[in-house]
Amino acid sequence: MKCYKLSSTTDVLSLFQSLGVTKEGIAILKQKAHLNFIYIKDLKSPAANILKQDALSIGADLAVPKETITCKKPLVDALLIANDKQLKELSFKEKAQPFGLKALAQTLSQFSFTCKDDFTVMGVINANEDSFFQGSRFNGKSALHRIEKMIDEGAGIIDLGGVSSRPGSLAISEEEELLRIVPIVDLIAQNKLTCKAKFSLDSYSPLCLEYALSHGFEIVNDITALANDAVARVASKYKATVVLMHMQGAPSSMQKAPLYDNVILDVDAFFQERIEKAHAFGIHNLILDVGIGFGKTLEHNLQLLKHHEHFLHFGYPLLVGASRKSMIDTIYPAPIEKRLAGTLALHLKAYEHGASVIRAHDVYEHVQALSVLRALNSTF
Repeated sequence: MKCYKLSSTTDVLSLFQSLGVTKEGIAILKQKAHLNFIYIKDLKSPAANILKQDALSIGADLAVPKETITCKKPLVDALLIANDKQLKELSFKEKAQPFGLKALAQTLSQFSFTCKDDFTVMGVINANEDSFFQGSRFNGKSALHRIEKMIDEGAGIIDLGGVSSRPGSLAISEEEELLRIVPIVDLIAQNKLTCKAKFSLDSYSPLCLEYALSHGFEIVNDITALANDAVARVASKYKATVVLMHMQGAPSSMQKAPLYDNVILDVDAFFQERIEKAHAFGIHNLILDVGIGFGKTLEHNLQLLKHHEHFLHFGYPLLVGASRKSMIDTIYPAPIEKRLAGTLALHLKAYEHGASVIRAHDVYEHVQALSVLRALNSTF
């Protein structure tokens, strides 16, 4: 008899199938194969003691401060460790418990999900001369050729922008932004490229979005996450998909000492609010973007990428956009032109933690890297 240890990233469904496990058996076993680590903040001490005992009774566990059992502190933070099956059982158990555990049960039930292994690469095209990466700046026919090349390389979405949102950048008028994007939007429409890929406009200008959506664009990539009701109305009118991105502050000042109580929970609360607003305008096709580099320190960015899977509980696709950003330079000093390797490392980690839309300047390299990683994760 021989045995060997499998990596935690192995696709267990593929393994179960190769072993000849029945469909019924796979349905039961896959719930036991995925381990969840759930951080619970401000849990009442009596609730923590109850939850600890209930977790232990089903084979899960709850990490709590040592003084929890004496209830010296009214509130404690805790870490729940449970597989999908245990999470469902615990959610059911806590529905009958006091001290706020009924509400917690509802929240826990939202965390039973499985990351999908499909992906879409969103290629970046900028129609402005002040975007932070010179390699993404194009105009006229050069933009058309670049878009066609990205589609050939495997881009499923092309994201066009006419205004820089890099740290320290200043806003421009809607009219100026429109002048920048119209020639490219027109070329895209004239060459029927919207039949080959989806197109998004990186903008929060109702005027520009109206023009793009009326010419075949399908996605509104709004860094202000529908802060402007006029944008919401335009998106609703065209039944567009909307990317809701989190940003603390404005591009001109967002990197001046950004501060959060808890970046995961703060971004989560923001998404909850903006999702409700989108629904109020009849917008239900959404993509969520945690906004890497938009009002975040390096530590904030790393936390969001490491715990990206958390945001899947909203039930919407997750977009990540860390392409060639300054956080790479902070970790390993490198000019923008030499940050491709760091970009791939960040995006592959985000993909493994639930991101399915990858916004990148380098389409070919991303499609190749993600395809290889998907093969590694799905092959026993």
